[in-house]
Amino acid sequence: MHNAPRTFLLPLVACLALASGPLAAQARTGGPAPAVGDVPTPGAAYAGPTPAGANYAGPTYADLVDLAEGTPLVIRARIKDQARVSAERAPGLAPGFARLYIEAETLALLAGNMPFGESLRYLVDVPLDAKGKPPKLRKQEVVLFARPVPGRPREVQLVDPRAQLAATPELESRLRPVLAQLASADRPPVVTGVRDALSIAGTLTGESETQLFLDTADDGPVSVTVIRRPGMEPRWGVSWSEIVDQAARPPQPGTLAWYRLACALPERLPAEANLARDEENRARAAQDYALVIARLGPCERNRS
Repeated sequence: MHNAPRTFLLPLVACLALASGPLAAQARTGGPAPAVGDVPTPGAAYAGPTPAGANYAGPTYADLVDLAEGTPLVIRARIKDQARVSAERAPGLAPGFARLYIEAETLALLAGNMPFGESLRYLVDVPLDAKGKPPKLRKQEVVLFARPVPGRPREVQLVDPRAQLAATPELESRLRPVLAQLASADRPPVVTGVRDALSIAGTLTGESETQLFLDTADDGPVSVTVIRRPGMEPRWGVSWSEIVDQAARPPQPGTLAWYRLACALPERLPAEANLARDEENRARAAQDYALVIARLGPCERNRS
């Protein structure tokens, strides 16, 4: 299940000391830096060259859904300037990282319809390079997953400490289908677990049917059916309606339907969800559930 991401915010009043003079000069002299507001301290968010000795793989499909779901604004922006916040004014900063105050120019709104400014301000933590310096992000284009700050049209609040990604054509081509699926009226509901599982043997040896009924955030009906026939490979599929459809098909990897299952279902069938009383039927229900999990494959994430 997608958990609500942490947020962090740069108060506008605290920005003014930085904004009143050249940002680079403020960073060099260690002048006044913005205080972190009454919010969780930001962690690692990165756009730019990979620092020496570190491995920053690109976001997976699950990473993109994690970032985009429930996010009011997805913005493509160009960084105009940056200033490093002094360590004493950056509580909770992880070793090997720097906290930056960013001013950026809005280029495009990829998702959302909430008001925000043509220029943006926000905080972000970035990893230091081999020389202990933050990357130079000026003129780089980034994708921000953010929400507006009420009464502060020039500020945005990143929805996650790592909600800044380097904007590339490849990223945008992968992100747009995610945004379209999340905006669709018939998007699959959020799966939260397994409610019931029941397996029944057929009249022929090796014949059976297992049904898994899933819990969802909005109580929408979702069921998974596994069919076994003698001499045939097991067949399974998912139904997103109240009708348990034996002809249902598995979701395609890299789709929101796949994400709902692969990234939410537990690794093993919960014992309390198994309604069968006969040990053989209980064992088959657990076996069929394991088959579904294996066919879905892992929910890979490159972001912690």
